[in-house]
Amino acid sequence: MSVVPLFNLAPDLTVSRLCFGTMTFGEQNSLSQSFHLLDKAFNSGINFFDSAEMYPVPQRQDTQGRSEEYLGRWIRERKLPRDRIVLATKVTGPSGQMTWIRDGPKCLDACNIAEAIDNSLLRLQTDYIDLYQIHWPDRYVPMFGETEYDPIRQFESIGIEEQLEAIGRAVKAGKIRYVGLSNETPYGVMKFLHRTELSPSYPRIISLQNAYSLLSRTFDSGLAECCHHERVYLLAYSPLAMGILSGKYLLSDGAPSDARFNLFKGRYREGESRYNLSSTKVKEATKAYLAVAAKYGIHPVSLAIAFVLNHPIVASAVFGATKPWQLQQILDSCKLKLSPQVIDEIDKIHFMFPNPCP
Repeated sequence: MSVVPLFNLAPDLTVSRLCFGTMTFGEQNSLSQSFHLLDKAFNSGINFFDSAEMYPVPQRQDTQGRSEEYLGRWIRERKLPRDRIVLATKVTGPSGQMTWIRDGPKCLDACNIAEAIDNSLLRLQTDYIDLYQIHWPDRYVPMFGETEYDPIRQFESIGIEEQLEAIGRAVKAGKIRYVGLSNETPYGVMKFLHRTELSPSYPRIISLQNAYSLLSRTFDSGLAECCHHERVYLLAYSPLAMGILSGKYLLSDGAPSDARFNLFKGRYREGESRYNLSSTKVKEATKAYLAVAAKYGIHPVSLAIAFVLNHPIVASAVFGATKPWQLQQILDSCKLKLSPQVIDEIDKIHFMFPNPCP
């Protein structure tokens, strides 16, 4: 029975307001476990599934691509009509660290993008991708916990025109339906949109997948205005701040041993630096939000997800779950509408502890 509401991301693209992120598939979750979670999500009304060519994380050569492979096998083996599933995936931006993905990847030129699209289609066992996203920009930007722009760190990058031209060819070939960005800035969003206005043959950006949660509301400072006026919707990832907002890391025993930050301690630098469990501000802000949840008799997970879905520009919350009971907690959050009193208390905490996990 469906419990998840829907949202029209584009005229002919309706997505569930919960999007199942699959970055644990192939690392924390086996194939059978992944299938079980996907079955439960789909049978509960979730039609929107997000992946990336670099997944699962922590990223390594031996597992790269498994998340897409598992997702594709599930659709094929369950014999699901392709038009009932909305598939989103991403091309890896310049890294230099993941040498097993096109030598780095070194850049997002036309050849890299074309190769990434074709490889994702093969792993997903599909003819087309509903939403194809640039995982992060092909230029220097402060991201994954960084907040201040440093001009001297800029490197030679591929122009937006070449990126749009390559993706546009895939759209014309029927390999991609729609295009989105991820981990972008107001400057980047507007530059992509400006190029499509100058060259209508380029595909228009319809979505932005950036972090948004009780602990990370930087989207509201600049990006929200861009997206509102340009009709670009937010796909809010990490709505639970990597599980911190569930409260499990504040337990006396420091959360279960298989919780992500315990399981991959020292192996997941991006997450550990951004969602710093040793930060006093992170701990105090989380305790304050947990207190609001307790005061109003709301599950902490429901509070966190409902807050994200309350945002008028959010189309869908991109979440992860490694266990069925975690997925159920997420599904239960769809039933909750936060009162003005709860929102007011949330905003007061945000004023005291603004964006401890940017």
